[in-house]
Amino acid sequence: MLGGVNNQLFFMSLAGFPVVLFLIFILKWATTPGRSLIARKPVAGNEDDYGMLVAVASPPNHIEGEMLRQKLIAVGIKATLTQTKDGPRIYVFPEEESAAKAHLRSFT
Repeated sequence: MLGGVNNQLFFMSLAGFPVVLFLIFILKWATTPGRSLIARKPVAGNEDDYGMLVAVASPPNHIEGEMLRQKLIAVGIKATLTQTKDGPRIYVFPEEESAAKAHLRSFT
């Protein structure tokens, strides 16, 4: 009791402030650009926007592209299938380019 008055209601009203501050900090952290836990929508790029990866095949659709990618993975070649603005492409690292092209030619 402060000053002879029951201050229980006063202290109960202050109890909500830490909870609100905690929620503000959580929401601010979760929505900070670049640190969000929510995945961004993928954007299709040009064929040359994929760094040092080299395009080795351009399948007509995503299903055939995945089949070709699985064939490359089966022989130990790391391959990536992605959707570009020009359609699906299979990318590999430059040191595996000739082996990937030779292996893909053997299937066609």
